[in-house]
Order: sequence, then structure tokens, then C-alpha cells
Amino acid sequence: MTKKREVEDGMVPEELNAKRQKVMDQSSPSLPPVAFENPLLPLASYDDDEDDEDAGGKGHIAEQVINNGGDKEQNGYSSDDEEDEDDGRNQGKRNHAIEIRRDCPYLDTVNRQVLDFDFEKFCSVSLTNLNVYACLVCGKYFQGRGPKSHAYTHSLEAGHHVFINLRTEKVYCLPDGYEVIDPSLDDIIHVLNPRFTQEQVKQLDKSRHWSRALDGSDYLPGTVGLNNIKETDFVNVTIQSLMRVTPLRNFFLIPENYQHNRSPLVHRFGELTRKIWHARNFKGQVSPHEFLQAVMKASKKRFRIGAQSDPVEFMSWLLNTLHTELRSSKKGSSIIHRCFQGELEVVKEMHNRSIAEKRENGEDGEHESHNIGMETSRMPFIMLGLDLPPPPLFTDVMEKNIIPQVPLFNILKKFDGDTVTEVVRPRIARMRYRVTKLPKYLILHMRRFTKNNFFMEKNPTLVNFPVKNLELKDYIPLPAPKENEKLRSKYDLIANIVHDGKPGEGSYRVFVQRKSEELWYEMQDLHVSETLPQMVALSETYMQIYEQHQQ
Repeated sequence: MTKKREVEDGMVPEELNAKRQKVMDQSSPSLPPVAFENPLLPLASYDDDEDDEDAGGKGHIAEQVINNGGDKEQNGYSSDDEEDEDDGRNQGKRNHAIEIRRDCPYLDTVNRQVLDFDFEKFCSVSLTNLNVYACLVCGKYFQGRGPKSHAYTHSLEAGHHVFINLRTEKVYCLPDGYEVIDPSLDDIIHVLNPRFTQEQVKQLDKSRHWSRALDGSDYLPGTVGLNNIKETDFVNVTIQSLMRVTPLRNFFLIPENYQHNRSPLVHRFGELTRKIWHARNFKGQVSPHEFLQAVMKASKKRFRIGAQSDPVEFMSWLLNTLHTELRSSKKGSSIIHRCFQGELEVVKEMHNRSIAEKRENGEDGEHESHNIGMETSRMPFIMLGLDLPPPPLFTDVMEKNIIPQVPLFNILKKFDGDTVTEVVRPRIARMRYRVTKLPKYLILHMRRFTKNNFFMEKNPTLVNFPVKNLELKDYIPLPAPKENEKLRSKYDLIANIVHDGKPGEGSYRVFVQRKSEELWYEMQDLHVSETLPQMVALSETYMQIYEQHQQ
């Protein structure tokens, strides 16, 4: 040790500095001079927000941030995102790394008219969804915040200085890099991520207050139009119908109910629900773009933008998928089943053996009646399909087709336990159905469309149904209630989906009831208008949701 010190004391200062520099380079290979040898690397690295900010003259703090950033990058996280999340643990370090100011001179450049947080959070340049910021001046999305990032470049080129992190909701001023905390930005944060308290959720069905958008138009929270991206009206009417189901809506308005769920579809449905019911939106309509992207991915493009689909199929798929993602175990329950699941008793009559098999065995068919098998089973249901009577083939005196009408109670007899329904698939059989458990929310759909070998036909029969007080016990037998329980068999209509136009084409619209005022609204994409209850039953209804009386 003494010899080494004597040698160093005898060295020329330039040689000693060169030796120390060499040792430092060997011991820290991840420092910026080595990492940025390729001039294209800084443009491809978007995890450098904190690294680049701290590297210019912060001494050992910069070295610590760079090293920590490297560790986080290996674990699959960007240094900026990780430090934003770990604000409490790294408070000391972040106080040195990021300045917090309350007097940003550029806040008057924020333009709320151009802000739209309904679309996917992707950088408009690199098309990545990692560490994305929104420019609050022009509304465009950019990635990163460091000197090599697209947001930093945009701030210099366009002179736009105020950006918000779309995940952490923190606002920064670029190119200076300091964080901005100002109460005037709270409305933007609420639009980016609407929040509801338990008390606010309870008051939703009592509030009659209108809200005002930035353009001066008025809208009712919960009764806002949905943008039709391209032939997505089948999604819009389904979403508007489900927004009337109070327990389902309340569940998704509180993100803590599903914060540990990993399904993008669940979270996107929750975000869409909160935006529809938010009273401080900048616009009087909502675009379900992110939800549609999650639907396309989860359904493997069975339902996609630009292709018309059936709302009955979509409703069935959506409810079953949400239940699968939300249930805690394979046989566990979920908010979906608690709202919509009922139970049927199914009696199936069919021949045990075919005629060909009998002839092979030398039977003449005299004992055919003894060869009928009967199976009784119970199965859950989420919606009930009702068969419409065939339309007449003749015309009236004016040579126009007669549009028949049928009472809802007539087609509900399918579930009285006595009416026989004949099916041919998977085998010819005679079926009888009886409801053994009624759900809180009853979904009915009318089978209007039939497909043959050549084309699809639509049954134009009108269904006459009550808007309030549908009493099921008068028309179908119901199970006796348990002790100390009351038979709840009375329902009120809350949503009615209608199809207009030719089969395979046409469009969908929906009538929904707003509980706070007990008024009915007709909704078709962005079009929302008040209507009379009598008008609800005058259209070709396709799917309905009824709510059970709880008294």
C-alpha cells in the first residue's frame, strides 16, 4: 500500500488523471459515452427521461439514476414510469431530479377544445404505448420527456410546452423539464380519468342536473351519444342498454372493484362506463375507440370495426366474457351472473334409436312409442330467445303486406312447461322449457332473422309489450319462493333495442329510460332525443332488458 502511494505521488498529474479515467470507464460500462456511441441509439431509447435530465451536471445523483434506470429496464419497466410510480420511495432522489413549480408561465396556452382522451394512448410518431404524454396545446400524443424524446422535440419545434403523462396524470413543462402543480389543471385530470365516490354513485339515479360541454351544448350524464366509428352501431346500442343496469354500472364506476384484474376488456369497459356517466366532460359525446380495440383483440376479430354484427350475439359474447374474466374461481360468481343469470328446467323428448337401426334389428316400428327417451335437466341462462309467428303470405285489399302483431305474453308461453318446441339440431327432439329461477334483470330477444340456403329473411311482426309492470306469474308458472321471501315476478322495461332496414343491412337504435326523471330517450349513435313511452312499442323490437321490482 505504501509502495503504491509512493508511485502515485511520483506520477505526473496528467498521467494520474488518465489512469483514473481509465479505471472509471472500466468500472462503469453503462455510462452514456458508451451507450450513445451509435448516433441513432438516443432516438430509439425512450426510457431516458430521468437519465437525460439528470446527466447534465448532477454528479453522483445522475450516476445513481442511470444505474437504477438500467436495472429497471432489465426488469421490463422504463425508468420514467417506474420513478413516477415510486414517488414515495424515491422522494429524496426525485427532489433533486425534478423541480416542482406552481407558477408555469405557459398554462394560458392550454387548449381544452382540442383535448380528446377517448382514443388509444399511442405516440403519434413512434406508435408505441409506453410512457406517452399528451400535448395540452395541440392534443397530440408523444412519447418520452427526455432531451432525445419526441415530446421534447415537439416542444422545441412547435413551441408547445405543457404536457401530461397519460398514465401518471402528472403535468410537465418542456423543454425545462419541471413538474407543474396547479389547481386549474384538475378538470383536465378528471376528464383523462373520471373518478366517482361511493356517495356520488348512489346519487346518480336521483340527479336531474344537466352538464355543459365546452362548445356550450348541454348533455345528460349517462345519456350521451356514442360515436359510430364505422358500422359499430351494434356495439353502441348494447353499451347504452347495459348502462341502465344499475348494479353493473355501479360496479364498474368504482375501479377498486376490479383493480387486480388483468383483462384489458374489463378495464376498458370500466373506463367507458365512467366516461359516459361523468358530469365534467369537455364534449357531449364519447368515442368507444379503446373499448372497440379491446373487443377486437378479445374476440379474435369476431367483432370488429367496419363489419356490421348482431347485437344479440355481441351481448351474449360480452356478458359471458366479462363473467369469465371477473369470476374468482372456475365455478365462482360475478356481477354479471348476479344481475342476469336465471335457470331453466328443460325436458327433452327424442327417439333412442333411429329407424335405420330398428330395421337392421328386424323391428317393425309397432313399439315406437315405447322407444322415446326423456331427459330432464336444469341449465342457467343469461337471455331468453322468443320465437315470432311466421308472417302472412297474403296481401290485404290495398295489395300491401299485412304486418301482423303478437302480444308478448303469447310468445312467452314457450316457457310455460307445456308448450312443445321442436328442434332439429343436434338431433330431432321435442323440447319443453320452464323457468325455475328469475334473474334480477331479464333479457329477451326476438328471433327476427332466419337464414336459409339462399338469403336471410326478416320477420316484420310487431310485438305488443307493456313498458311497466310486466307480470310474469299470470302467464308462465313460476317456482314457489323460499321461506320469508316474496315472489318477485313483476318487471319494468329499461331498454329496448330496435332494428331498422333490410336483414343483413340496416341499423340499430335503442330506447332507454332515465330513472331520475322516468323519461324515455331514443338513442342512435350520436343522436339523443326525448320520446314518449307510447313510441317505444311501435317499432320492430329486437332485444329488451327488464328490471325486476324489488318491493
